[in-house]
Amino acid sequence: MMDRIADLARFCIFISCLAALGASTGCGYSSGSLLPAKHKDIYVDNFKNTVALDGEVTEGNRYTLYRPGLENEVTNAVVDRFVFDGNLKVAKKEDADIILTGELINYVLEPLRYDRNDNVEEYRINISVNMALKDVADEKELWEEANFTGESTYKTTGRFAISEDAARQEAIEDLARRIVERTIEGW
Repeated sequence: MMDRIADLARFCIFISCLAALGASTGCGYSSGSLLPAKHKDIYVDNFKNTVALDGEVTEGNRYTLYRPGLENEVTNAVVDRFVFDGNLKVAKKEDADIILTGELINYVLEPLRYDRNDNVEEYRINISVNMALKDVADEKELWEEANFTGESTYKTTGRFAISEDAARQEAIEDLARRIVERTIEGW
């Protein structure tokens, strides 16, 4: 019995030493912002919806759709994600250090998998934007991204089936997360 207690004590000391070593050397992950210290407040301009209402259906854009109000959903999700992240304070335009602008350029609903009767069983939603980040004080563009995309896949049948609306919300949240990460970490 004493040997088991001694072995357990040695194991606990070993684990404690590993934890202390990991804490002192760091793991390379940072939850803080890589933004310059002068950037504390951000204004997220309303995204514009530039998806064509009457675009010609071609092989390259045969799944592109226009969704009215999608630009508002994207803008709100990005603002909410900045608030959740907490590295930048969302501010009014006149109080902001940096301004994020964007335009919704694509909403694609693409079939991925069919059943034997050619009914779609799984779709992928891609929501793409062009965006730019501008430093207000220096009046210069910090970065610009074209065709920046968030996505979601969803099943239409079975126990994991969800609606297109729920999947679209997942794609919007994925896009918002990526935009915030690009802003905070991607310098």
